[in-house]
Amino acid sequence: MERISWNEYFLAQSHLLALRSTCTRLTVGATIVRDKRIIAGGYNGSIAGGDHCIDEGCYVIDNHCVRTIHAEMNALLQCAKFGVPTAGADIYVTHFPCLQCCKAIIQAGIKTVFYAEDYKNHPYALELFEKAGVKVEKVEYTSRQSVDNELVDQLLHELEESGVDQEIVRNFSERARNLIKDRA
Repeated sequence: MERISWNEYFLAQSHLLALRSTCTRLTVGATIVRDKRIIAGGYNGSIAGGDHCIDEGCYVIDNHCVRTIHAEMNALLQCAKFGVPTAGADIYVTHFPCLQCCKAIIQAGIKTVFYAEDYKNHPYALELFEKAGVKVEKVEYTSRQSVDNELVDQLLHELEESGVDQEIVRNFSERARNLIKDRA
């Protein structure tokens, strides 16, 4: 049996986290790792207890959804909330970070950004990463690493069995199918 690489493993975690996203414009997941151990994860969604885009629609100003906190920021804030140091850690993101997340990643002391998909890669973000000595690496995310139907079916079954509202399970099922279809 061939094992997946560490990069593939942590990126797969980020793709799984993206399934929790509540913004309909783009689903993003981020995993912060230190010494090959996951220390935090995040996905894009609203503030805790706030209205979600999937329920109320996106709140768009200047072509940005301001209701949403980005996945990278949520992962970094989780570390801050629980006192987990991020200096010297790596972050795995489903999409290239926006300029604001880039600055937060640098300030948090993250040493490497691994990402799966280009997404409006801002040249200034690349310049800032370079000046700060943050390594940026695109990780090819092929069908070998993609979420497969059997795993999704098992996870959805577990959600149903645990008593989660059926509408929520249907919503995740639809989003998971779209993710699998988009990866094919």
